[in-house]
Amino acid sequence: MEQLEQIRVQKLKQIRELGYDPYPNTYRYTHTIGQVVKDFAEKTAEQLEHGKQKVRVAGRILANRPFGKAGFMALSDGEDQVQVYAKKDQLPERDFQLYHLLDIGDFIGVEGTMFRTRTGELTIYSNEITFLAKCFLPLPEKWHGLTDVEIRYRRRYVDLVVNPEVRSVFIKRSVIIRELRSFLDERGYLEVETPMLHPIFGGALAKPFKTHHNALDMPLYLRIAPELYLKRLIVGGLNRVYDMNRIFRNEGISTRHNPEFTMLEFYQAYSNYTDLMDLTEKMLTEIAEKVCGSRVITYDDQPIDFGKWTRLTMKEAILKFSPEKITEETLKDRAAVERLLKQLHADVDSRMPLGTLIGLLFETVAEAHLVQPTFIYDYPIELSPLSKAKAGDPSLVERFELYIGGMEIANGYSELNDPVDQRERFLSQLQARERGDEEAHQMDEDYIRALSYAMPPTAGEGIGVDRLTMLLTNSTSIRDVILFPHLRPE
Repeated sequence: MEQLEQIRVQKLKQIRELGYDPYPNTYRYTHTIGQVVKDFAEKTAEQLEHGKQKVRVAGRILANRPFGKAGFMALSDGEDQVQVYAKKDQLPERDFQLYHLLDIGDFIGVEGTMFRTRTGELTIYSNEITFLAKCFLPLPEKWHGLTDVEIRYRRRYVDLVVNPEVRSVFIKRSVIIRELRSFLDERGYLEVETPMLHPIFGGALAKPFKTHHNALDMPLYLRIAPELYLKRLIVGGLNRVYDMNRIFRNEGISTRHNPEFTMLEFYQAYSNYTDLMDLTEKMLTEIAEKVCGSRVITYDDQPIDFGKWTRLTMKEAILKFSPEKITEETLKDRAAVERLLKQLHADVDSRMPLGTLIGLLFETVAEAHLVQPTFIYDYPIELSPLSKAKAGDPSLVERFELYIGGMEIANGYSELNDPVDQRERFLSQLQARERGDEEAHQMDEDYIRALSYAMPPTAGEGIGVDRLTMLLTNSTSIRDVILFPHLRPE
């Protein structure tokens, strides 16, 4: 590598000696390479010869085949490629000398006319070459590419150059985000921005990143959720709001978890959790059709049909997928639930309340089976300190989670808007913190005060944008849909 780099440094010196600015500040092109391919793809050799269409393009050299007094290059703008023909008697002498100093990976500008080679390949017949930037480090070898997964994540800039399918994933991600916004905008939602630095972390059960503000001499936490701020806006009369936000949680890293990720969170006044289940079903079905061209997609070798949705209560899901024959009565017996979890080798804490154990049992026996779009609803109250209690059963709350491909995609609920009840829930969370639960919710007195000004019936939801992108691009690791995932130091 060092020897190759030194050779390229010497080439740059020679390019400078030819009188080229090695790092010019601009290049005025008439076409992108994509436009060239689109505009001339259907033109015959005779039509191109008759038209003598001139173009100026710029891009990176991905291949170079010099032979004596001529040569061919493959030039890419990151999205498309076009062939360039460099011939000694058609170029200024200096430009042809430049051609022989070019390396794969260099950026150049080319001016010329369009033609087709004897084999019919669309090509630019160059009459001017402009040097734009030198690539000192060689790109991965053409036929093997960049295949080491960790190097791909660490050097995403190279991954994007040599693996076109990676670029397509992130283009799709951008389309997904745009369609999510568009869907909500069309329904009267207002996009807002909420703080990333919180004096009290809340809105979710998660461990935060902690920092310190010097001027105010106070601890602050990176946002684990925008929920409590968005609901303050509902109190203030903004009846439909959403925030496409970055979330930071100090948790482990896995194929489904990154400490920094993107969440779409939205709130709708005068609604409940069933309204948002209906909305979500429509939203994701439309987006799958727009992004993938079909309601049926493939994820991890399994077909997923966005035309078929299922709804199960958490208890129904446990009974359906449990390897042991159990009944609803079993789920009312704490000792029986704990015994079943131990048989399944789950990590059980004897201090966990029954509702928490039921949630753990669901994760253990049911979650992996939820491949087709499935809403799991009616959660134990212990798992949801911000959700409204279910009428007729105070042990449950009006909450749902959406599972697709065996993973949670969305989480929503009817929002608790009783300030007295909310205070009691926060107090129970403080007790959980005293038992050692670092993810339990803190007391937020200002949020209680906001609820005391009255919040109308409201439903809220968060959708994991990264996991949704995983589904719609058939990517089995969250690192494949985040441009710069977090990794251990090299």
